[in-house]
Amino acid sequence: MVSSQPLEFGHDDRRRIYEYVERHGAVAPDDARSELRIDPSGFRHHVAILKRDGRLEATDGTLRVVLDAGAEEEYVADDLEFHVRPARQEDLSGIVGAIRQVAEEKTYIEAESVADEIDHEEALLRHNELESRMFFVATVDEDVVGWVHLHAPELEKLSHTAELTVGVLEEYRGHGLGSHLLSRGLEWAGSRGYERVYQSVPSSNDDAIAFLEAHDWEIEAVREDHYKLNGHYVDEVMLAIEL
Repeated sequence: MVSSQPLEFGHDDRRRIYEYVERHGAVAPDDARSELRIDPSGFRHHVAILKRDGRLEATDGTLRVVLDAGAEEEYVADDLEFHVRPARQEDLSGIVGAIRQVAEEKTYIEAESVADEIDHEEALLRHNELESRMFFVATVDEDVVGWVHLHAPELEKLSHTAELTVGVLEEYRGHGLGSHLLSRGLEWAGSRGYERVYQSVPSSNDDAIAFLEAHDWEIEAVREDHYKLNGHYVDEVMLAIEL
């Protein structure tokens, strides 16, 4: 389970290195060392321990936080070949673009807020003492065409819950991408010890509500007139699933 207890590192410089990498997403080692003003031998020593402990990894010449999320999966449906995999820092702009394109329908307010948040941060994936944020993407020819996003506060009273958004570009719907993304996201949440996952959508988003209910989500509450879309008040429908 994702713990609400403080992350333990055993050395202040080790914590500083982890936090710097976590905050920036993907960092060249020399840039991190220079910015943190740690001597080269000490920096290499602490990075080696962070790698050994499964905190950091080196990929494409950069340091990144390790988030164990499984391997890439390949699917073929109706002659469409697509892949579902854990997102990488390099996917940030593709994810933002996909979310914004779906949000243009004005029926996915929570996802639009996610796009705004990650577009203003350097790191796509997060795991610190305050929050965890994970993305999986569906790709066609390496282009991001869908996503599932999970966000969980690292607060003891809420550490069993996570919030989710999921979406697929309109031209790729009807091929099972959304179902595979949703399944992958919930599988990850369950493996991390989360017990309940939530999602909120406007009541005008009939397709999203029907999709979630078809995958065993249940409506838990409705907040009347919570959104104002195109000058009209629209209810918020809050759905959840037990893992």
